Amino acid sequence: MRNSAREAALTIIFAQQFNEECNETFRKNVYKQFGLTKEEDLRFAMDLVAVVEKNRAELIAGIEAACHHYRENRINPTDKSILLIAMAEIRYFDDIPPVVSVSEAAGLARKYSTDTSAEFVNGVLAGVIN
Repeated sequence: MRNSAREAALTIIFAQQFNEECNETFRKNVYKQFGLTKEEDLRFAMDLVAVVEKNRAELIAGIEAACHHYRENRINPTDKSILLIAMAEIRYFDDIPPVVSVSEAAGLARKYSTDTSAEFVNGVLAGVIN
């Protein structure tokens, strides 16, 4: 399921904010923890992580622009990780409608972040797609 793949990617991208070198063993354990046994789901999670890693600077710039130059280092680390995933989907995954990426990101924020995070994430991403 793509939900689980997004959650696994979120875990890895979040961890990379504190330890840039999340090794392959760590990643495999995360994928296993989220039950990514289907090749399609595992590939989606791996692709999300790879796109964020490769384009992090550009994605951060897009987040800052959408936040009206609110510096990324002031954004809650969980929210930043969620925004990175959603921005990567919006910009690099043509098979995912942007509205789906926004909805999924808000859902992740509701599940993993603060009470106001879903609104924050939704607002930032709405600015990106509009």
